[in-house]
Amino acid sequence: MGFVFSRPVAAAPSVAAAPTLTIRNLTITPLELKLVERLGHEHRLSKITSRITGERQSHEASGPGEQEELQPSSAKQTITDAVISPFSEYHAPFYPLDPTRHHEQIRLTFEDSSTKHRYTADIPSSSPRSIVLNPIRAPSTDLNDANDAEAETKEFAAIYLSSHSHLALFSSANLSSWMSTLPDHLALSSLSIPGTHNSPTHHVALPSVRCQAVPVLEQLHNGVRFLDVRVSCPVYKPSSSSPSSTSSSPPPELALVHSAFPVSLTGPKHLSTLLETVYTFLTTHPSETILLSLKREGTGRGSDADLARILTQHYITPSTWYTAAKIPTLAECRGRIVLVRRFHLPNSKDKDKDSELGIDASVWPDNVADGMCGSGMVRIQDYYGVINGDGMRRKVQYVQEGLQRAAQVVHHHHHHHHPPLQDPSGVMVTSSSTGVGEGGDGKVGGERGVEKGPAPLYINFLSASSFFNASCWPDRIAVKINPSIVEYLCMEHGAPGKGPGQLTVGDAATGIVVTDWVGNNGDWGLIRCIVGWNARLLLRQ
Repeated sequence: MGFVFSRPVAAAPSVAAAPTLTIRNLTITPLELKLVERLGHEHRLSKITSRITGERQSHEASGPGEQEELQPSSAKQTITDAVISPFSEYHAPFYPLDPTRHHEQIRLTFEDSSTKHRYTADIPSSSPRSIVLNPIRAPSTDLNDANDAEAETKEFAAIYLSSHSHLALFSSANLSSWMSTLPDHLALSSLSIPGTHNSPTHHVALPSVRCQAVPVLEQLHNGVRFLDVRVSCPVYKPSSSSPSSTSSSPPPELALVHSAFPVSLTGPKHLSTLLETVYTFLTTHPSETILLSLKREGTGRGSDADLARILTQHYITPSTWYTAAKIPTLAECRGRIVLVRRFHLPNSKDKDKDSELGIDASVWPDNVADGMCGSGMVRIQDYYGVINGDGMRRKVQYVQEGLQRAAQVVHHHHHHHHPPLQDPSGVMVTSSSTGVGEGGDGKVGGERGVEKGPAPLYINFLSASSFFNASCWPDRIAVKINPSIVEYLCMEHGAPGKGPGQLTVGDAATGIVVTDWVGNNGDWGLIRCIVGWNARLLLRQ
């Protein structure tokens, strides 16, 4: 069985309302706040603060001199010396928005000092939660500046949390090909990867079965790179005794299911169709890779061994799939599907051949706040037994703790952390005894003389459901959990000493975050938050 870590449940910290606007720069670009404009009804300019100056480094509170009452004086205010360094915060004494004036907005103008290009954000945005900043190219004044003016504008996104007066800036505007900005040598386990739970369940279905608002292709175009898929498997009967002739016979169809139920009430949906969608996306986005978690569920009579044989004989091709039993680098898997195998392999004399069928997640601990797959290649938060509000609070805490554990790992590009080790008795060595995911000091398990590999995949499910309680069906849970995780990723993730576990911060990756109901009404804010954290890896290049 998989291994389970236990941790006492702590009370959730309370967040005090800020008297200022906090701007957190989660990009690798130093950005200077240059201009603040108040946009009234129908974009009429009205009042704004008399001054905003001073630089604030990461997580410093404003000093007493900054808190004086500011009188509104002009509609348009030029700012000086408000440079916000990468991964730092700036606290701007702010004339607050009037909540009774629904059309009132503030426009912030930022400048990238290296190119002089400017970018504007209007808060709060009129569209769903995330905002893509509007670039304004720098005017070319003389020949020396021409090169700067020619430089590409960057793509920034922002998320404004009105209840906290907090603006987070991310470099995650281009969601359809976000992996293209990352270097080849990074292991997948070092990335921040958005996923969806029961990915193909956007069809008309039983309410407790449907977990997604939009189809898989739309998920992929908006940054999702981990698909959680469950199939019902028939008993495998090859058409003849010769395996070579099976390729000419039609492949056995694998119906998409969620638990015992089909994903659609209007007729069966199949893995073959889903894979065509994924292949099409990867053909047009060759820089990307899709992790495909496959699990056998449903009412089919086939076994895990049947599923393995059907996949290898009819579905998996080396040119389009990465199926080595290790965690690959981006160079090894761009343009391909990486198999995360949640089913057991058949007992075979040819062990070496069979063991090379994807990242082994077959021994999966059930309903855990923190557990390890039997192979040590995947560390999981998948607590789903939420039946009431108290369970919901616990779930949010477990998600945050999982994000923190992923964030504190330091991924060495050449000398990787080990996956957690097993001692000769077969007992899993806990993270505290190896340092994986706890110390973040990089000195993990070296004395054992085991060949080093990447850290495990951290897979963190935001999903939970209770079939018997309508208020705990996937969409009702997502509407509560997703915004709280957006707040955490914008305000606390990657900040030393914040969050439930008070853990150190390593590379601040989120790991794989598996979501329900993203993209509902066009809201991709949660996906932008997850993708945005990959910028921290680029600081080390």
